Order: sequence, then C-alpha cells, then structure tokens
Amino acid sequence: MADTKDSSDGADGSTAKAGSDTPTVTHARHGRVLVISLRREHKRNAVDQQISDGIEAALDVLENDPDLWAGILTGTSTVFSAGTDLSAGYAPKTERGGQYGIIRRPRTKPLIAAVEGLALGGGFEIVLACDLVVAARGARFGLPEVRRGLLANCGAIFRAPRTLPLNVARELLVTGDPVDAERLHGLGVVNRLADPGHALDAAFELAERICLNSPTAVSQTLQAVERAVTADDDLGWQATEDGFRTVTASADAREGLTAFLEKRPPQWTGR
Repeated sequence: MADTKDSSDGADGSTAKAGSDTPTVTHARHGRVLVISLRREHKRNAVDQQISDGIEAALDVLENDPDLWAGILTGTSTVFSAGTDLSAGYAPKTERGGQYGIIRRPRTKPLIAAVEGLALGGGFEIVLACDLVVAARGARFGLPEVRRGLLANCGAIFRAPRTLPLNVARELLVTGDPVDAERLHGLGVVNRLADPGHALDAAFELAERICLNSPTAVSQTLQAVERAVTADDDLGWQATEDGFRTVTASADAREGLTAFLEKRPPQWTGR
C-alpha cells in the first residue's frame, strides 16, 4: 500500500499521489462528458490505493458538477485493468466508493466503461460496476481469482450472474478463463463494439447520445433502475464476505499469493 494517501486535483484535471510527478488517474472534460483514465500501464493498470483514491476523486468531480451529465472510465490503449495489485494486498478501499473507489459507490449520472485490451479480476468488476460498456474487438474479460486461490470479492459473485446468463457467469467464476468482447456483446453485456483503438471514440458517441436527453430524466431513470435491480445486493455482499473470509484463511490462498509473487505455478492442497 502507498504510505501517503493525500491526493490533489491538478490544473490539468489529474489526480496524483502527493509528491508524485506521474498521475495514475487523470480526468478531462469534453463538453458535458468527463473522461476518467487509468494511467499505470507499466503495471497493467493494476489497482493500488493511489488509483482507488484517484477514481473516487474523479467521480466526485462528475457527481458534484451540474454541467457534467455523463462519464467515461477507460484505461490505456493496451489495457483497461488487470485488477488488484496483489503486491500491495487485497482490494484497496475508499470512504465513499468502497473497493477501488467505485464498487460500492451510489451514482446519479451514467458511467460508461470504455475497454481496450484486458479487463481482468477487479478490472472486470469495475466494468460490472459501470452502467454501460463499450469494448474494442479483441478486448478480453475474465475473473481469474480462483487461479490465485482467492474469491472475486468486489461484486462479481452477484453482478456477473445478474448481467450474464447464470451458467456463463459460473463458468467465468470457477474456471478463471477469459472471454472476448465479441462473445460478451452477443450476450448483451457489451453495448457497443469498436475497432481496436476506438473504444473511447465509440463511448463518446454513446455519451453524447445520452446528453441529448434531459439530465434530470436520465438521472432519475438510472436511480430507479438501480433500486429495482440492486434490492438483493445486501445478501450478495454478505455471501461474498462469508466466502471470502473462509478462502483468505485457507492455505490455498497463502500459496496462491506466494506463487504469484514468486512467478511459479501454485501447489494446491485444498486446505
């Protein structure tokens, strides 16, 4: 974990750890739309506390500015996010957003995930926390936590079955195998497909379509949908926490993390 959690909004719309010259989250206004970008490509945009704080700060800007009507969350041209930075521990949290600064955050404005490359583990869970998804052809999504002896604990246990057909969600959760954007588009998870390198452009087009409408009506519609589909979320979080508690106390979890850090195949014991 970073030992300094203070962050500031730079004049260029960047959010960086105090004392850092390289922001890992930036945000930029484009008319009514705020684009939030993850910028830790050398770590495949793996989420640490700094990125979580940056996402929360950018979402604060989106929510608090009445002239902003929609947001886009994206990564770099090669990767959306590989999930939690396991070298820093489990999913970092923020006060308002919970895990990754977004997973448990109530929002009143639509947020579109624009995905290039990989969205794995917590990266896919961030996508599932957004309202709409635009992905480049060839982008890949997956929940590989079981390959580390872990359990997906940032919403995928109940959001994946809610968004995907149940057996497809089960397959992703228990095999850890990735699936491509084309298949998820066919299953209704990805709203728009784009050519590689153009996911952000397609997300802009979708955001602009939204911004043609009454922001009050869009906001109230979004919140009504959320109320209707999230009624059982408390049960989902409790089931996730119960499972995660058992998993993290296991020898397999310790072995999975050790093997990951040592860059070797894990030796499971089932204990």
